[in-house]
Formats: sequence, C-alpha cells, structure tokens
Amino acid sequence: MFREAFEGPPGPWTYFTDTRAGTGVLGTVTALTSAEASESGGPSGSTIAGHVQHLVSSLALTARSLRGQQASRDRSHTWNVSVVDDAAWSKLRAELKREYENVLVAVGTHADWDEDALGVAIGGIAHTSYHLGAIRQRLPSDGKRL
Repeated sequence: MFREAFEGPPGPWTYFTDTRAGTGVLGTVTALTSAEASESGGPSGSTIAGHVQHLVSSLALTARSLRGQQASRDRSHTWNVSVVDDAAWSKLRAELKREYENVLVAVGTHADWDEDALGVAIGGIAHTSYHLGAIRQRLPSDGKRL
C-alpha cells in the first residue's frame, strides 16, 4: 500500500488510487511545473510544493522512527516551503523520491513489528494517502491530469 501511494497502482487493481499509471504521489508531482506547485489553494492556502515538503520531512521522520532513532511527532515545522522555482522544484521532487526509498529500506529491514512500529508504518500510509488526495484536488482542471 505504501508503494501504491507513491508509485501508483501495482497492477490492474488498487487499494485506493486510480487504476491509471502515474496516480501515486511521485507520478502526480512529476507532471507539474514549479508554477503549478506554487499556486495556493484550499482553506489554508497551502501549495502542492508545501505538501511535498511536508511529505519529505515526514518520510524522513518515519524512517528514523523505524530505525529506532529519535523522531519527533511534531510536524508543524515541516511546512516551511510554499513557493518554488524550477530548480527548487526539481530538488524537492528528488528529495521526495529519496526519502520514499529510504522508508522502503527501513520497512524492509525492520525486524520487530510491535504496536509502535506498525503504527508508524500504517500511519505513514494513511498520512501519505491524505496528502495525495490534497495534492490531486489542486491539480489543474484541464482534464489532462485528472
């Protein structure tokens, strides 16, 4: 399910994303320009770039937690990006992919799946799913990406 949230459907069926390719977080943000990622929307005025930065920070904390390292549950400081230029957008998307891959390694190598570890992993799926929905709701309504 974590892979589906980031990479899209695993085959002809899904748990929660559309069945079309590119509907996970990575495929969705790859298609966006820096200008589109920087447009504010929603009641909080957040941007897609802000959601991506928040996911990058959250993924890093998830990996740390699964490795048994200290990880704060306070995510309020993870909303420090809202507007990006082309270079910053490319860097942010690369960081997202890297942190996603780090979590996959942390999940794959985690040995003791106690209640806390399961909560971190399942919480990561739920958290990512929320932000995937928030990002996709802000996509241009030109019919090209929805």
